[in-house]
Amino acid sequence: MPEYERVNADMFERIDAAEILPDEAARPNVTYWQDTWRRLKGNKPAVASLGAITLIVACTVFIPMIKPDYYTNHFEISNRWPGAAYWFGTDNFGRDIFTRIWFGARYSLIIAFAASFLNLVIGIVYGGVSGFAGGKTDLLMMRIVDVIYSIPRTIYVILFMVFLGPGLHSIIFALAVAYWLPMARLVRGEMLQLKEQEFILAARVLGASSVRILFRHLIPNCMGQIIVMMTLSIPDAIFTEAFLSFIGLGIPVPRASWGTLASESIQYMRVAPYQLLFPSLAICLTMLAFNVLGDGLRDALDPKMRD
Repeated sequence: MPEYERVNADMFERIDAAEILPDEAARPNVTYWQDTWRRLKGNKPAVASLGAITLIVACTVFIPMIKPDYYTNHFEISNRWPGAAYWFGTDNFGRDIFTRIWFGARYSLIIAFAASFLNLVIGIVYGGVSGFAGGKTDLLMMRIVDVIYSIPRTIYVILFMVFLGPGLHSIIFALAVAYWLPMARLVRGEMLQLKEQEFILAARVLGASSVRILFRHLIPNCMGQIIVMMTLSIPDAIFTEAFLSFIGLGIPVPRASWGTLASESIQYMRVAPYQLLFPSLAICLTMLAFNVLGDGLRDALDPKMRD
């Protein structure tokens, strides 16, 4: 018997096909998104952040239904410190801060999600067309992005708010116009890589139109990076909205966002610091949860991070 046959005979043992158990023969097939969810579940900080975001959204929806009065003044109980009756205390007008925080969360989260969704749409379309077209079209479109990038975003967000006036729709429009640039750059970079792949050549040979290739083949293949970017843009929108409301360009009274609550309580910081503490904690914890979830999604969706 040759030497290599003796080595193989020592290393391997023949078994019959009937002895192979089904679950040992092959690993169960899973889709890309099923595998992503499995990897995400293994990231405990990301799962905890997802649970925290779910809890915040649930409180935002249901607590204002239970305690709908957030604007009536009760001067006899003004500036009450946190206790059993008022968990987060009351403000200078005797309004329950706990209730007002969850009412404010509605406006802050609506603005963040709406602005992020509009940024997603604008960035995908602009960056996708730029990267897929290439050549002079790509050069012109990206030079426009570079010019807009040269201006600090906060400046023209403030200019938009001054021109349009404070309000929910105004701040959503201002954030949507200002914050789509990173998404466009990301999508454009993904397009430049993907459009040279073999499956795009196959689609062209089969007669697929450019629009079908862009929206049916290219964009779905970079949705992982897009979802991560969108998740990370939500805390940025929350902070910007809080800043605009803090300087008086956000949600007008009697409605209130987290930034409005922080702005109203700053003048009572020495005598009632809890009035500033709780809105600030709400902003910080929500931003932290979205950032940690975004990092977890990036690790789960990135093929280079796979075990």
